[in-house]
Amino acid sequence: MQVDTLTKRLLFNTVRVDTVLEDGTHGSGTGFVVAHHGPHGQRRFIVTNRHLVEGVRSGGLVFTQAHEGQPQIGTRFELEIEEFPHAWFLDPNSDIDLAIVPMAPLERAAKEQGVQLYHHDIDTALVPDPTTLKAFDALEEVLFVGYPNGVWDHVNLLPILRRGTTATPPGMDFEGKAEFLIDAAVYPGSSGSPVFLYRQEGGSARGAARAPLYFLGVIAAVFYREEENQLVAGPVPANQNSTLVRQSEMIDLGLVIKSSAVVALIEEYCRRWRE
Repeated sequence: MQVDTLTKRLLFNTVRVDTVLEDGTHGSGTGFVVAHHGPHGQRRFIVTNRHLVEGVRSGGLVFTQAHEGQPQIGTRFELEIEEFPHAWFLDPNSDIDLAIVPMAPLERAAKEQGVQLYHHDIDTALVPDPTTLKAFDALEEVLFVGYPNGVWDHVNLLPILRRGTTATPPGMDFEGKAEFLIDAAVYPGSSGSPVFLYRQEGGSARGAARAPLYFLGVIAAVFYREEENQLVAGPVPANQNSTLVRQSEMIDLGLVIKSSAVVALIEEYCRRWRE
């Protein structure tokens, strides 16, 4: 496969996060590579949810290998991370379900084993500014990438692309937080999936926000119906056999942390540490 289109590149933005939970069960989720240009140059990070890395016994990240700059489709490299939960920088605000780890040491570790990692970055330049966010309509089509219910093309090592729509205006803060809702099939394993506003034709009816792709945020939770007429939002569990999933009904409303929170977390990390 030639990685020669925008959506094909999205297939290589994500990495699969495989974990062993404290109770010995196996979990999976989604991480993705972000590039950020700051005062000290460009730095890359893997972004996921903090609930995927906290309280985990061990974990690893699954990449496609590269050869001469091209993907070796189906050639797997799983990078096991020692003391997995402690490798991640968690958002200082415990209410924000985000965690990041710098790419540089991961790439060095792979190189020491003779492996090049193939990935495409999500540049933070794709994060819409406040003016652009306000120009979006209340109902916009979104695309997200990940490993729902642990499903992926394990032969070719490719994630699943899914579509949905915004369920609350992305330019507003749902319940006063830097979040919004999407109407989409969000399942265990979708935690950490990047969410994009994607327009094949570009443009908008209001004459603003004309880029074909914007990075809107990160899936962090899904709404469940626990009892009649009672809805609650909970983290998308890494374990697809979760009791929460079996005993509750998901209603296809996902909660997305806005991409501005990802930028803020990366900038906080860069203020504290330099490579």
